[in-house]
Amino acid sequence: MRYFLLIYFIIYFAFAFFLPTYRVWKITKHNPVVFGKSDNAHDYIGKVFKLLMASIFIVVLLQTIFPNFEAYLLPITRLERNEIRIAGIALLLVSLLWTILAQIQMGNSWRVGIDQEKKTDLISSGVFRFSRNPIFLGMMVTLLGLFLIFPNTFTLIVLILGFILIQIQVRLEEEFLTNLHGENYRSYRQSVRRWL
Repeated sequence: MRYFLLIYFIIYFAFAFFLPTYRVWKITKHNPVVFGKSDNAHDYIGKVFKLLMASIFIVVLLQTIFPNFEAYLLPITRLERNEIRIAGIALLLVSLLWTILAQIQMGNSWRVGIDQEKKTDLISSGVFRFSRNPIFLGMMVTLLGLFLIFPNTFTLIVLILGFILIQIQVRLEEEFLTNLHGENYRSYRQSVRRWL
Protein backbone atom coordinates (compact mmCIF):
# COMPACT_ATOMS: atom_id res chain seq x y z
CA MET A 1 0.00 0.00 0.00
CA ARG A 2 2.98 2.26 0.62
CA TYR A 3 3.79 2.58 -3.06
CA PHE A 4 0.29 2.11 -4.45
CA LEU A 5 -0.94 5.62 -3.58
CA LEU A 6 2.17 7.32 -4.93
CA ILE A 7 1.99 5.39 -8.21
CA TYR A 8 -1.76 5.96 -8.40
CA PHE A 9 -1.50 9.74 -8.01
CA ILE A 10 1.35 9.98 -10.50
CA ILE A 11 -0.83 8.12 -13.03
CA TYR A 12 -3.92 10.12 -12.02
CA PHE A 13 -2.29 13.53 -12.42
CA ALA A 14 -0.60 12.45 -15.66
CA PHE A 15 -3.68 10.97 -17.37
CA ALA A 16 -6.41 13.11 -15.82
CA PHE A 17 -4.69 16.51 -16.04
CA PHE A 18 -1.29 16.84 -17.67
CA LEU A 19 -1.82 14.75 -20.82
CA PRO A 20 -5.31 16.17 -21.58
CA THR A 21 -3.94 19.69 -21.03
CA TYR A 22 -1.08 19.03 -23.43
CA ARG A 23 -3.39 17.37 -25.99
CA VAL A 24 -5.86 20.28 -26.03
CA TRP A 25 -3.04 22.84 -26.17
CA LYS A 26 -1.31 20.94 -29.00
CA ILE A 27 -4.50 20.76 -31.10
CA THR A 28 -6.02 24.17 -30.34
CA LYS A 29 -2.89 26.21 -29.45
CA HIS A 30 -4.95 27.42 -26.47
CA ASN A 31 -4.09 26.67 -22.84
CA PRO A 32 -7.08 24.82 -21.32
CA VAL A 33 -6.01 25.80 -17.80
CA VAL A 34 -7.93 29.05 -17.46
CA PHE A 35 -7.77 29.91 -13.78
CA GLY A 36 -6.43 33.45 -13.52
CA LYS A 37 -4.69 35.48 -10.88
CA SER A 38 -7.58 37.75 -9.90
CA ASP A 39 -9.36 37.66 -6.56
CA ASN A 40 -12.76 36.62 -7.90
CA ALA A 41 -14.47 33.46 -6.60
CA HIS A 42 -13.52 31.37 -9.64
CA ASP A 43 -9.79 32.14 -9.51
CA TYR A 44 -9.70 31.84 -5.73
CA ILE A 45 -11.18 28.34 -5.91
CA GLY A 46 -8.56 27.48 -8.52
CA LYS A 47 -5.74 28.58 -6.20
CA VAL A 48 -7.11 26.66 -3.23
CA PHE A 49 -7.70 23.54 -5.33
CA LYS A 50 -4.12 23.62 -6.66
CA LEU A 51 -2.85 23.86 -3.08
CA LEU A 52 -5.10 20.98 -2.08
CA MET A 53 -3.84 18.74 -4.90
CA ALA A 54 -0.22 19.66 -4.16
CA SER A 55 -0.69 18.89 -0.46
CA ILE A 56 -2.19 15.48 -1.28
CA PHE A 57 0.78 14.62 -3.45
CA ILE A 58 3.30 15.83 -0.85
CA VAL A 59 1.64 13.88 1.97
CA VAL A 60 1.43 10.70 -0.14
CA LEU A 61 5.10 11.14 -1.08
CA LEU A 62 6.10 11.64 2.58
CA GLN A 63 4.08 8.56 3.59
CA THR A 64 5.90 6.55 0.92
CA ILE A 65 9.35 7.71 2.05
CA PHE A 66 8.62 7.66 5.80
CA PRO A 67 6.17 4.83 6.67
CA ASN A 68 5.61 6.18 10.20
CA PHE A 69 4.62 9.60 8.87
CA GLU A 70 0.92 8.68 9.10
CA ALA A 71 1.11 8.86 12.90
CA TYR A 72 1.50 12.65 12.56
CA LEU A 73 -1.71 12.87 10.53
CA LEU A 74 -3.90 11.67 13.42
CA PRO A 75 -5.08 8.28 12.07
CA ILE A 76 -8.71 7.26 12.44
CA THR A 77 -7.91 3.75 13.64
CA ARG A 78 -11.52 2.53 13.69
CA LEU A 79 -11.52 2.72 9.88
CA GLU A 80 -8.21 0.91 9.39
CA ARG A 81 -9.71 -2.37 8.20
CA ASN A 82 -8.89 -4.46 5.15
CA GLU A 83 -12.41 -4.41 3.71
CA ILE A 84 -12.49 -0.60 3.93
CA ARG A 85 -9.07 -0.35 2.24
CA ILE A 86 -10.23 -2.71 -0.53
CA ALA A 87 -13.32 -0.54 -1.08
CA GLY A 88 -11.02 2.52 -1.26
CA ILE A 89 -8.78 0.85 -3.83
CA ALA A 90 -11.83 -0.10 -5.93
CA LEU A 91 -13.12 3.49 -5.78
CA LEU A 92 -9.73 4.87 -6.84
CA LEU A 93 -9.47 2.53 -9.81
CA VAL A 94 -13.07 3.11 -10.97
CA SER A 95 -12.71 6.89 -10.58
CA LEU A 96 -9.47 6.89 -12.58
CA LEU A 97 -11.04 4.99 -15.50
CA TRP A 98 -14.22 7.11 -15.31
CA THR A 99 -12.25 10.38 -15.29
CA ILE A 100 -10.01 9.36 -18.19
CA LEU A 101 -13.05 8.27 -20.21
CA ALA A 102 -14.78 11.60 -19.52
CA GLN A 103 -11.59 13.48 -20.50
CA ILE A 104 -11.40 11.62 -23.81
CA GLN A 105 -15.10 12.23 -24.52
CA MET A 106 -14.76 15.97 -23.80
CA GLY A 107 -12.09 16.24 -26.48
CA ASN A 108 -11.09 19.83 -27.18
CA SER A 109 -13.87 21.19 -24.96
CA TRP A 110 -11.97 20.17 -21.82
CA ARG A 111 -10.96 23.07 -19.60
CA VAL A 112 -9.64 23.52 -16.09
CA GLY A 113 -11.81 26.43 -15.00
CA ILE A 114 -14.16 28.72 -16.90
CA ASP A 115 -12.90 29.81 -20.31
CA GLN A 116 -14.34 33.25 -21.09
CA GLU A 117 -12.33 33.59 -24.32
CA LYS A 118 -12.90 30.44 -26.37
CA LYS A 119 -16.35 28.98 -26.95
CA THR A 120 -16.44 25.23 -26.39
CA ASP A 121 -18.97 22.69 -27.60
CA LEU A 122 -21.60 21.32 -25.23
CA ILE A 123 -20.77 17.65 -24.66
CA SER A 124 -23.82 15.54 -23.82
CA SER A 125 -22.88 12.08 -25.11
CA GLY A 126 -20.92 9.20 -23.57
CA VAL A 127 -20.68 9.42 -19.77
CA PHE A 128 -22.15 12.92 -20.03
CA ARG A 129 -25.51 11.21 -20.66
CA PHE A 130 -25.42 10.04 -17.04
CA SER A 131 -23.69 12.94 -15.29
CA ARG A 132 -23.37 16.62 -16.19
CA ASN A 133 -20.08 16.72 -14.28
CA PRO A 134 -18.40 13.32 -14.63
CA ILE A 135 -14.85 14.63 -14.12
CA PHE A 136 -15.80 16.40 -10.89
CA LEU A 137 -17.68 13.27 -9.83
CA GLY A 138 -14.54 11.23 -10.49
CA MET A 139 -12.49 13.68 -8.44
CA MET A 140 -14.85 13.39 -5.46
CA VAL A 141 -14.78 9.60 -5.66
CA THR A 142 -10.97 9.77 -5.77
CA LEU A 143 -10.90 11.84 -2.58
CA LEU A 144 -13.27 9.39 -0.89
CA GLY A 145 -11.12 6.44 -1.99
CA LEU A 146 -8.01 8.17 -0.63
CA PHE A 147 -9.73 8.67 2.72
CA LEU A 148 -10.82 5.02 2.93
CA ILE A 149 -7.32 3.74 2.14
CA PHE A 150 -5.53 6.27 4.31
CA PRO A 151 -8.07 7.27 7.02
CA ASN A 152 -6.73 10.16 9.04
CA THR A 153 -7.54 13.74 9.91
CA PHE A 154 -5.64 15.12 6.90
CA THR A 155 -7.50 13.01 4.32
CA LEU A 156 -10.82 13.73 6.06
CA ILE A 157 -10.17 17.49 5.82
CA VAL A 158 -9.12 17.06 2.17
CA LEU A 159 -12.32 15.12 1.45
CA ILE A 160 -14.55 17.76 3.05
CA LEU A 161 -12.71 20.74 1.57
CA GLY A 162 -12.52 19.10 -1.87
CA PHE A 163 -16.25 18.35 -1.78
CA ILE A 164 -17.09 21.96 -0.88
CA LEU A 165 -14.77 23.44 -3.54
CA ILE A 166 -16.14 21.13 -6.22
CA GLN A 167 -19.74 21.98 -5.27
CA ILE A 168 -18.99 25.71 -5.64
CA GLN A 169 -17.00 25.30 -8.89
CA VAL A 170 -19.73 23.17 -10.47
CA ARG A 171 -22.33 25.83 -9.76
CA LEU A 172 -20.11 28.56 -11.24
CA GLU A 173 -19.52 26.44 -14.35
CA GLU A 174 -23.20 25.55 -14.74
CA GLU A 175 -24.14 29.22 -14.59
CA PHE A 176 -21.49 29.99 -17.21
CA LEU A 177 -22.63 27.11 -19.46
CA THR A 178 -26.25 28.27 -19.19
CA ASN A 179 -25.22 31.71 -20.41
CA LEU A 180 -22.99 30.24 -23.14
CA HIS A 181 -25.31 27.55 -24.54
CA GLY A 182 -28.71 28.94 -23.53
CA GLU A 183 -31.67 26.68 -24.18
CA ASN A 184 -29.48 23.72 -25.19
CA TYR A 185 -27.85 23.66 -21.75
CA ARG A 186 -31.15 24.28 -19.93
CA SER A 187 -32.64 21.28 -21.74
CA TYR A 188 -29.55 19.20 -20.94
CA ARG A 189 -29.82 20.18 -17.24
CA GLN A 190 -33.42 18.99 -17.16
CA SER A 191 -32.61 15.60 -18.66
CA VAL A 192 -29.28 14.77 -16.93
CA ARG A 193 -28.57 14.94 -13.21
CA ARG A 194 -25.68 16.98 -11.81
CA TRP A 195 -23.86 13.90 -10.47
CA LEU A 196 -25.57 10.61 -11.35
